[in-house]
Amino acid sequence: MINARGLARSFKTKSGPVDAVRGIDLDVAEGEIVGLLGPNGAGKTTTLRMLTTLLMPSAGTATVAGHDLVGEPREVRRRIGYVAQVGAAPSAGTIVGEELITQARLQGLSKTDANARLAVVAPKLDLGGLEKRALQELSGGQRRRFDIALGLMHSPRLIFLDEPTAGLDPQSRANLWEHIRSLRDDTGVTIVLTTHYLEEADALADRIMVMDGGLIVADDTPEVLKARIAGDVITLAFAPGTDSMVAARIAREAIDVREIAAETGQLIVTVETGAIAVAPLLRALDAAGLAISSVTVTRPSLDDVFLTLTGRSLREGTDELVPTA
Repeated sequence: MINARGLARSFKTKSGPVDAVRGIDLDVAEGEIVGLLGPNGAGKTTTLRMLTTLLMPSAGTATVAGHDLVGEPREVRRRIGYVAQVGAAPSAGTIVGEELITQARLQGLSKTDANARLAVVAPKLDLGGLEKRALQELSGGQRRRFDIALGLMHSPRLIFLDEPTAGLDPQSRANLWEHIRSLRDDTGVTIVLTTHYLEEADALADRIMVMDGGLIVADDTPEVLKARIAGDVITLAFAPGTDSMVAARIAREAIDVREIAAETGQLIVTVETGAIAVAPLLRALDAAGLAISSVTVTRPSLDDVFLTLTGRSLREGTDELVPTA
């Protein structure tokens, strides 16, 4: 669905040229949900704008939805949907259904087809029954679903979502996650999304690309990234008087460990897969007569992955650059 090689974008600023995106290669297969993560200034918004024809690349090539990004931008736009981080401010009297039909007509649908498409899209995003309501009367979650509906009215094969749940409360965010999943599962739409919520990327994305400094520094499934970067942590607490150093020796003999730390009354063991390692570890410690008072298994998070890869926290904001010339 997306194939890009050497895609780059430079900007002229008052302080000199800035290489926002520095020659990236990326591929997105049909039917995937791909999350694009990065700290402020990483280049992800610039990348999204290039892939949606809103910015011309300074270098490189890309095919989006079967058409050349530079040579056939109109054909690309006909086949994609783009939902920006902040929707346009509604004018007084804007009606939900009328606005969605107008969007469909602008994309070339007839009035009959636009109404038929509205009848499909509105219920899918829980907007059914709201078609005659003023846009200003919608809640935050309803408004964000409306923004996504705008991007779906022309039946795109590929949709780009820039911070789709920014500003929503946890309940509205979880509800929108279900709608995003259903778009792929029920209609086969390919989705590329940017987000500053790591739990959102973990919950939604089949694959995650991490950008930093204008480059893609990691590209894999959430599970593979977490296993490769950190590993699972098994923490064992012992009864008073237990020698943690003895427990550490037994642990090394019983299982493969990545790291191990013996503290007073406690043992912290990092392994590749906690679910596999915990049973033989407990059997070995029990056989040695070591009394265990508690055991916990902690899986790494995408936050661990992100900090390891970039050395920074993923902060809310935007990496947008505006050219001065």
